[in-house]
Amino acid sequence: MITCDTLIKGGSIICMDEDFRILDHHQIAIKDGKILAISPLDDPKYSAVQELDASDCLITPGFINAHTHIPMTYFRGLADDLPLDDWLQKYIWPMEARMLTPDFVYDASLHAAAEMITNGITLANDMYFHIDRIADACATAGMRVIVSEAILEHAFSGKLSQIRDSVRRIKERYQDQALVDCALAPHAIYTCSREILAECAKVAAEEGWIIHTHLSETKVERDNCLKEHGMLPLQYLHSLGFTAQRCIFAHGVWLEEEELDLLRETDCSIAICTDSNLKLSSGFAPMAQMKARGIKTLMATDGVASNNNLDILEETSTTAKLYKAWNHDPLFMPAREAFAMLTIDSAKALGMDQITGSLEPGKAADLCIINLNHLQSQPLYNPYSHLIYAISSHQVRDVLIAGKQVLKNHQLVNLDPAALIDKAKYWKTKILSEIQS
Repeated sequence: MITCDTLIKGGSIICMDEDFRILDHHQIAIKDGKILAISPLDDPKYSAVQELDASDCLITPGFINAHTHIPMTYFRGLADDLPLDDWLQKYIWPMEARMLTPDFVYDASLHAAAEMITNGITLANDMYFHIDRIADACATAGMRVIVSEAILEHAFSGKLSQIRDSVRRIKERYQDQALVDCALAPHAIYTCSREILAECAKVAAEEGWIIHTHLSETKVERDNCLKEHGMLPLQYLHSLGFTAQRCIFAHGVWLEEEELDLLRETDCSIAICTDSNLKLSSGFAPMAQMKARGIKTLMATDGVASNNNLDILEETSTTAKLYKAWNHDPLFMPAREAFAMLTIDSAKALGMDQITGSLEPGKAADLCIINLNHLQSQPLYNPYSHLIYAISSHQVRDVLIAGKQVLKNHQLVNLDPAALIDKAKYWKTKILSEIQS
């Protein structure tokens, strides 16, 4: 008899492995934070300290949010119904300049982590400020995070060598914290000088770090790049060495054919932020052209201030349906492909597919148990179809990250929702006071 920490019994296991297996009448044995085995339900060799009954449930890999700004949760609804430039320059950036303290960032990050966990997100790729406090908050919540300090020209004061030093400092600080990793984040081509962008590409190449940046989010960004540099945005970054690195490019709405051809053979990915792009009226990413070239596309919520939520399952559903209509093709982005963007494809793009993104022995036990005993979930014929078109994030019953239960029967294990709500109201009062002063 092999004793493990947790045994999840029953349900349908959506493995998201190379064979896209769906296993019924099986159990998942978890030990020391990893999946020890997936075996038939009647296999007697495993016992556990804790058993979870997943009957009438789907068991899926945890969801991955490939691009977000976690602490912007406290700016939810602060400025809506605006174009991106006005939204940033007249509202968000001024408020960030007045409000962003380590305490604000920590409290807002705890709130966001709670929201993400209840929505089934087990890993977020984040870009913001005071990233040590973001890392601390996510670690407290028990959630995986890749943090990256946003580099902006107007806020950058120092030598280019500090770009490398700042990432090294965070990596060293959290080297013993398995849930935290770090990336390099020049904010965008319109907020960083050529020198800063070139240094980021150089450092990423020498250190093997991921670059996380915004790209071609608006037509204005594209047009200004053509005027200032005589090149399209991705051509400009290509000339500085970006496409030779592993990059996560957020948005990619206004990419042209020449740029997509550049991406075809790279280790770069596009994080699609559909709800944010719709709400800011930024446009529609050329998904059909990306898919035709085999360009990796991932799912992301962007920040709460522009979305206005962290419901990645809803985001994926909207994306799948929207681009079917946009491309006049009901076969475009089928449900299984859309769900892969939310799980294993994102893990591969982030270089974490040996750790997470699918349910396989040896990988971390990052998973969701989704309750199917809901009117909108019955009858069930195709689990992928239900996950993308029918199931609500409110049906996420349990979430495990690195084998530890962080959501249990819809209740957060490490965080108190009532305290988080009280703290959000406290910071709302502070924000309103700043606005009125």
